[in-house]
Amino acid sequence: YPGAIYHIMSRGNRGDAIFLDEKDCETFIDTLDEACTKTGWLVHAFCLMGNHYHLLLETPEANLVAGMKWLQGTILKTV
Repeated sequence: YPGAIYHIMSRGNRGDAIFLDEKDCETFIDTLDEACTKTGWLVHAFCLMGNHYHLLLETPEANLVAGMKWLQGTILKTV
């Protein structure tokens, strides 16, 4: 929904680690920044844990699904 605020949580399969080191975290943050540029999202908060992450984001346009598909797909290729 336009203007909605969402709590997003994504976890590795079987609870496996998705961030193995600081570089993985930096790559995720850079990719999230690119997703925000593409979608207009506003990130109010985020937390990266070893096997999952949390995002609190606002979508000025109704584009959460498309943006998450891009973010997750891009992350899978880089992390």
